[in-house]
This record gives sequence, C-alpha cells and structure tokens, in this order.
Amino acid sequence: MPAMPPVCDFGWRAPDFSLSATDGIIHSLKDVSGPNGTLIMFICNHCPYVIAVLDRIIRDARGLAPLGIGIAAISSNDATVYPQDGFEQMGELARAQDFPFPYLYDQDQSVARAYDAACTPDFFGFNPSGELQYRGRLDASTRAAGPADLRRDLYEAMRQIAETGQGPADQIASMGCSIKWKTS
Repeated sequence: MPAMPPVCDFGWRAPDFSLSATDGIIHSLKDVSGPNGTLIMFICNHCPYVIAVLDRIIRDARGLAPLGIGIAAISSNDATVYPQDGFEQMGELARAQDFPFPYLYDQDQSVARAYDAACTPDFFGFNPSGELQYRGRLDASTRAAGPADLRRDLYEAMRQIAETGQGPADQIASMGCSIKWKTS
C-alpha cells in the first residue's frame, strides 16, 4: 500500500546512528555527512517505487557527491517477512548496481523510528549544521519511472542546500511502499 511522509519539518535535527553497511564497515551519521550537507535515504530491495527509480537515485548521488553532499541509504524493512530485504540481498544489490554510497542495515528499525521514516523511498536532506531542509520526492515518478526529462526535485533541492544551506520552501512529498515494521 502506498504511503507518503509528512512535509518537511525545517530545522529538525538529524538523529545519529551506528549501522552496519554492505561494505563491511559500521557507519555513523558523522561518517556519512558531507561538508555541504547530507542526504539520508530510506530504501529497500523489493519496493517497486525504489526499483523504478534506482538508476536515478544512483545518478543523482553521483552528481551530488562532488557538491560536498554526503549520502547514505538505509534499509529498515522486516527481513523476516520480506527476505529479499535481508542484509545479504542488500549487499548483492549494492554490488550489482555499484552504489556510490554506503547501504546500511537498520535491523532493529530504531533508526527508521528515530527519523519517522514512512516509506521507501523516503529522502531526508540536511544542511551542514544537520538541520532538515528537504523531505520530498526524487522526481514525479511513481510506481513506474516517469519520462527521463522530469524535473530532478531531490537533486535540485540538495544542490540548493549545498550552495545556500537552505532547502526549497515548496516541496512535494515522496511516495512509496510503507516501511515494513516488525510486529513483535
């Protein structure tokens, strides 16, 4: 069932974390933060919304890194019910797609809860001070990728954050599959 996160809560502070990544390293927020901002993305392996735009997520991550934006992706889904979102499968996807960012595993879902993540994909764009400036969509794609020339909302917002420290006033929420929460 599709879910949408709330609008951006400008100035909200990024919660720290310490999570294992598919690269074999434990990363914290400080480790992935960039000098001009940080993008934390909640994604997963199986969500059709993520699959439809994964190539665009990777493209935009490659474009944002030279602007001083640090990036990490986090998977928080219940891998017992959705085994395709398990840590081993995450590593396979990250290697196959040559992710230019660490892919972190939030096994106990505490980070997703701290961020109040709602769906996959869910994008959190922070300025260099760790204040939320963007919580919107990648582009106008939905369950299927839209035309290649769609406005790159996430990329443009993060570029603005890198240049000014402020996100755009008008943002359109992301849409995706709800986070698959553990029931016990």
